[in-house]
Amino acid sequence: MGHAGAAAAAVRYLRSEHRSPGVEPLPRPELRCVRDDERAPVEQAEFRRVLGSFATGVTVVTAPASDGEDGPAGFACQSFSSLSLDPPLVVFLVGRTSTTWPRIARAGVFCVNVLEAGQGELCRAFAVRGADKFAGVEYDEAPVSGSPRLTGTLAWIDCTVHAVHTGGDHLIVVGRVDALGTADTDAAPLLFHKGRFL
Repeated sequence: MGHAGAAAAAVRYLRSEHRSPGVEPLPRPELRCVRDDERAPVEQAEFRRVLGSFATGVTVVTAPASDGEDGPAGFACQSFSSLSLDPPLVVFLVGRTSTTWPRIARAGVFCVNVLEAGQGELCRAFAVRGADKFAGVEYDEAPVSGSPRLTGTLAWIDCTVHAVHTGGDHLIVVGRVDALGTADTDAAPLLFHKGRFL
Protein backbone atom coordinates (compact mmCIF):
# COMPACT_ATOMS: atom_id res chain seq x y z
CA MET A 1 0.00 0.00 0.00
CA GLY A 2 1.42 3.40 -0.99
CA HIS A 3 1.42 6.54 1.13
CA ALA A 4 -1.87 7.75 -0.34
CA GLY A 5 -3.39 4.33 0.33
CA ALA A 6 -2.18 4.35 3.92
CA ALA A 7 -3.61 7.82 4.49
CA ALA A 8 -6.93 6.82 2.93
CA ALA A 9 -7.00 3.73 5.15
CA ALA A 10 -6.50 6.00 8.15
CA VAL A 11 -9.52 8.03 7.11
CA ARG A 12 -11.63 4.87 6.75
CA TYR A 13 -10.38 3.70 10.15
CA LEU A 14 -11.25 6.95 11.88
CA ARG A 15 -14.40 7.87 9.95
CA SER A 16 -16.09 4.64 9.00
CA GLU A 17 -19.01 6.45 7.38
CA HIS A 18 -16.63 7.44 4.55
CA ARG A 19 -15.39 3.94 3.81
CA SER A 20 -15.62 2.60 0.28
CA PRO A 21 -18.17 -0.12 -0.51
CA GLY A 22 -16.76 -3.57 0.21
CA VAL A 23 -14.17 -2.33 2.69
CA GLU A 24 -14.61 -3.94 6.09
CA PRO A 25 -14.54 -1.39 8.92
CA LEU A 26 -11.76 -1.76 11.44
CA PRO A 27 -12.61 -1.56 15.16
CA ARG A 28 -13.27 2.02 16.23
CA PRO A 29 -10.26 3.47 18.05
CA GLU A 30 -10.46 4.73 21.60
CA LEU A 31 -11.16 8.41 21.03
CA ARG A 32 -9.70 9.81 24.21
CA CYS A 33 -6.28 9.62 25.84
CA VAL A 34 -7.83 9.06 29.27
CA ARG A 35 -11.08 7.58 30.56
CA ASP A 36 -13.81 9.90 31.83
CA ASP A 37 -13.06 8.93 35.42
CA GLU A 38 -9.39 9.91 34.93
CA ARG A 39 -10.12 13.35 33.54
CA ALA A 40 -8.58 16.44 35.13
CA PRO A 41 -11.19 19.01 36.21
CA VAL A 42 -10.38 21.57 33.53
CA GLU A 43 -13.08 23.59 31.80
CA GLN A 44 -12.66 23.92 28.03
CA ALA A 45 -12.95 27.71 28.15
CA GLU A 46 -10.20 27.90 30.76
CA PHE A 47 -8.07 25.46 28.80
CA ARG A 48 -8.36 27.69 25.71
CA ARG A 49 -7.67 30.85 27.69
CA VAL A 50 -4.52 29.54 29.34
CA LEU A 51 -3.14 27.79 26.26
CA GLY A 52 -3.80 30.98 24.29
CA SER A 53 -0.90 32.48 26.23
CA PHE A 54 1.42 30.38 24.10
CA ALA A 55 2.15 32.21 20.84
CA THR A 56 2.20 29.99 17.77
CA GLY A 57 3.26 30.40 14.20
CA VAL A 58 0.57 30.14 11.54
CA THR A 59 0.63 27.91 8.47
CA VAL A 60 -1.64 26.85 5.64
CA VAL A 61 -1.53 23.14 4.85
CA THR A 62 -2.42 22.37 1.23
CA ALA A 63 -2.82 19.30 -0.95
CA PRO A 64 -3.42 18.74 -4.66
CA ALA A 65 -6.82 17.69 -5.95
CA SER A 66 -7.39 13.95 -6.04
CA ASP A 67 -9.39 12.18 -8.74
CA GLY A 68 -12.91 13.54 -9.02
CA GLU A 69 -12.26 16.67 -6.96
CA ASP A 70 -12.76 20.16 -8.35
CA GLY A 71 -9.62 21.74 -6.96
CA PRO A 72 -6.90 21.61 -4.33
CA ALA A 73 -7.51 21.43 -0.59
CA GLY A 74 -6.17 23.59 2.20
CA PHE A 75 -6.76 24.78 5.75
CA ALA A 76 -5.21 27.21 8.24
CA CYS A 77 -3.17 25.42 10.89
CA GLN A 78 -1.50 26.72 14.05
CA SER A 79 -0.58 23.29 15.40
CA PHE A 80 2.52 22.58 13.33
CA SER A 81 6.02 21.60 14.43
CA SER A 82 9.22 19.94 13.33
CA LEU A 83 9.49 16.42 14.75
CA SER A 84 12.65 14.62 13.64
CA LEU A 85 15.90 15.32 11.81
CA ASP A 86 16.65 11.71 10.84
CA PRO A 87 14.43 10.97 9.07
CA PRO A 88 13.18 14.51 8.41
CA LEU A 89 9.65 14.57 9.84
CA VAL A 90 7.14 17.29 10.65
CA VAL A 91 3.79 17.08 12.39
CA PHE A 92 0.49 18.96 12.27
CA LEU A 93 -2.75 18.49 14.18
CA VAL A 94 -6.17 18.59 12.58
CA GLY A 95 -9.63 18.30 14.12
CA ARG A 96 -11.35 14.96 13.65
CA THR A 97 -14.39 16.77 12.21
CA SER A 98 -12.33 18.60 9.56
CA THR A 99 -13.83 18.36 6.08
CA THR A 100 -10.44 19.18 4.52
CA TRP A 101 -8.45 16.39 6.17
CA PRO A 102 -10.08 13.53 4.23
CA ARG A 103 -9.08 15.27 0.99
CA ILE A 104 -5.48 15.63 2.17
CA ALA A 105 -5.49 11.99 3.28
CA ARG A 106 -6.73 10.85 -0.14
CA ALA A 107 -3.91 12.82 -1.79
CA GLY A 108 -1.37 11.25 0.57
CA VAL A 109 0.82 14.36 0.30
CA PHE A 110 0.75 17.96 1.52
CA CYS A 111 2.68 21.22 1.63
CA VAL A 112 3.02 23.36 4.75
CA ASN A 113 3.11 27.07 3.88
CA VAL A 114 4.58 29.21 6.70
CA LEU A 115 2.80 32.57 6.68
CA GLU A 116 4.48 35.94 7.10
CA ALA A 117 3.24 38.76 9.31
CA GLY A 118 1.24 40.48 6.56
CA GLN A 119 -0.79 37.40 5.61
CA GLY A 120 -3.50 37.48 8.26
CA GLU A 121 -6.26 37.81 5.66
CA LEU A 122 -4.86 34.85 3.74
CA CYS A 123 -5.01 32.83 6.94
CA ARG A 124 -8.62 33.86 7.54
CA ALA A 125 -9.55 32.82 3.99
CA PHE A 126 -8.27 29.30 4.69
CA ALA A 127 -9.97 29.13 8.10
CA VAL A 128 -13.55 29.16 6.74
CA ARG A 129 -15.64 26.18 5.71
CA GLY A 130 -17.57 25.82 2.50
CA ALA A 131 -15.88 28.58 0.51
CA ASP A 132 -13.49 28.44 -2.43
CA LYS A 133 -10.37 29.00 -0.33
CA PHE A 134 -8.13 29.37 -3.37
CA ALA A 135 -10.18 32.11 -5.08
CA GLY A 136 -7.77 34.92 -5.94
CA VAL A 137 -4.84 33.17 -4.23
CA GLU A 138 -1.60 32.94 -6.19
CA TYR A 139 0.35 29.70 -5.98
CA ASP A 140 2.51 27.30 -7.91
CA GLU A 141 3.12 23.58 -7.42
CA ALA A 142 5.48 22.24 -4.78
CA PRO A 143 8.22 20.28 -6.58
CA VAL A 144 7.53 16.76 -5.30
CA SER A 145 3.87 16.56 -4.23
CA GLY A 146 2.36 19.10 -6.60
CA SER A 147 0.56 20.63 -3.62
CA PRO A 148 -0.17 24.37 -3.81
CA ARG A 149 2.84 26.42 -2.71
CA LEU A 150 1.36 29.79 -1.81
CA THR A 151 3.00 32.94 -3.14
CA GLY A 152 4.64 35.28 -0.63
CA THR A 153 5.03 32.88 2.28
CA LEU A 154 8.15 32.68 4.44
CA ALA A 155 8.81 29.00 3.87
CA TRP A 156 7.32 25.84 2.42
CA ILE A 157 7.73 22.18 3.37
CA ASP A 158 6.68 19.56 0.80
CA CYS A 159 5.70 16.27 2.47
CA THR A 160 4.32 12.76 2.13
CA VAL A 161 1.91 11.48 4.77
CA HIS A 162 4.05 9.20 6.96
CA ALA A 163 1.69 8.26 9.83
CA VAL A 164 -1.60 9.29 11.42
CA HIS A 165 -2.35 8.91 15.13
CA THR A 166 -5.38 9.73 17.27
CA GLY A 167 -5.16 12.40 19.97
CA GLY A 168 -8.46 13.08 21.67
CA ASP A 169 -10.62 15.19 19.36
CA HIS A 170 -7.72 15.72 16.93
CA LEU A 171 -5.56 13.65 14.61
CA ILE A 172 -1.77 13.82 14.73
CA VAL A 173 -0.48 13.77 11.16
CA VAL A 174 3.22 13.02 10.65
CA GLY A 175 4.75 14.00 7.32
CA ARG A 176 8.06 12.93 5.81
CA VAL A 177 9.77 15.94 4.26
CA ASP A 178 10.60 15.51 0.57
CA ALA A 179 11.62 19.10 -0.24
CA LEU A 180 11.60 22.52 1.44
CA GLY A 181 12.71 26.07 1.02
CA THR A 182 12.46 29.66 2.24
CA ALA A 183 11.72 33.00 0.65
CA ASP A 184 14.46 35.58 0.23
CA THR A 185 12.97 38.01 2.75
CA ASP A 186 13.52 39.40 6.22
CA ALA A 187 9.78 39.53 6.94
CA ALA A 188 8.58 38.42 10.37
CA PRO A 189 6.33 35.37 10.75
CA LEU A 190 2.60 35.60 11.37
CA LEU A 191 1.95 34.76 15.02
CA PHE A 192 -1.27 33.97 16.85
CA HIS A 193 -1.53 34.95 20.52
CA LYS A 194 -4.55 35.30 22.83
CA GLY A 195 -7.03 35.14 19.96
CA ARG A 196 -5.39 37.62 17.60
CA PHE A 197 -2.64 37.87 15.03
CA LEU A 198 0.64 39.59 15.89
